Amino acid sequence: MAQSTGNTGDTANTGKRVFFLYPHSVIEENLVNLLFERGFEIYLVNDHRSLRKLLPRYPDSILFINIDERLQEPEWEQYIRGIMEDKDTGSVQIGILTYNEDEELSRKYLMDLMITGGYVQLKLGVKESSRIILNTLVANEARGKRQYIRANCANRQATFNIEVSDNIYEGEILDISSAGMACRFTQDPDLAPQTPVGKIQLKLQRRLVMVGGIIAGARSPSGGEAETGQRVYVVMFTDYISQDAKNRIIRYVYSVLEAQLQRELNEVAGK
Repeated sequence: MAQSTGNTGDTANTGKRVFFLYPHSVIEENLVNLLFERGFEIYLVNDHRSLRKLLPRYPDSILFINIDERLQEPEWEQYIRGIMEDKDTGSVQIGILTYNEDEELSRKYLMDLMITGGYVQLKLGVKESSRIILNTLVANEARGKRQYIRANCANRQATFNIEVSDNIYEGEILDISSAGMACRFTQDPDLAPQTPVGKIQLKLQRRLVMVGGIIAGARSPSGGEAETGQRVYVVMFTDYISQDAKNRIIRYVYSVLEAQLQRELNEVAGK
C-alpha cells in the first residue's frame, strides 16, 4: 500500500497531489469519488490565499482552478501567473475549469500562459468533462505507481477486532486503505503469515465496517512503535470485501487526508 506522504521527491512512486480550487458542484458530486477510488490523491480547497502559501510544499502537484468563482477573471490570470513565475511553484501543473465558452479566453490560457493541465469547458457535460480531467491526470502520471490511497490513523480513533479460532482479539489500526491495513494487537495472538481471518470488524471513528482478510506478515516494532513492544501486522483485505465496505473505508481515508490538509492550510494562514 503506497502511502500519501506529501513527499515531493518520488512522485513516480507516490503520485502527485491534485487540488481542485473552488470546485464546481458537478466536480464534487460526480468526479471526486471516482478519482479517489482510482488511486488519485484529491483535495478540495476553498481558500485561494492559503493554498497559494501551501503550494511551495508541493511543487509537483496538479491544480485545477474554477475561474468562475470568487475572483474576476483578470485577477485569476494574475493569480495563475504568480504561481507559474514563482521559482518555488513554477512546476505546479495548472488546469482551468469553467462554464465560459469564450474561445479567446481558452486561447489565452492555453497559448499565451501555456498552462499544462488543460482548459475544461464544463458545458460539454459531466461525462466529457470527467474524461478530459481523467486523461489529464493519467497523462501527467498523477497516480504514480500506487493503486490505493492510504491514511495514517495515529490518534484517529481507528480500532479493530478479529475473530481467530473462536477468540476475539482487539487492537489499533496504524494505517489503512481499501486494500488492507497495518495494525497492532492489544494482546499479540502470534499469527503466522497467510493465516486467513474471516471476520474483521473495523471501527473507523463512527464508521463500522466488516471485512475478511489474510495476514500478509508481521514485523518487529521500530521507531516510536518500539515503546509498545508489540509487533505490527499487515492484513490484506480479501477479494470478497463488499463494495459498501470498500466505500466506507475510502470515505474514511478521504476524511483523514482532508483533515490533514485543513491543518496545513490553517498553519500557513497563521490560524
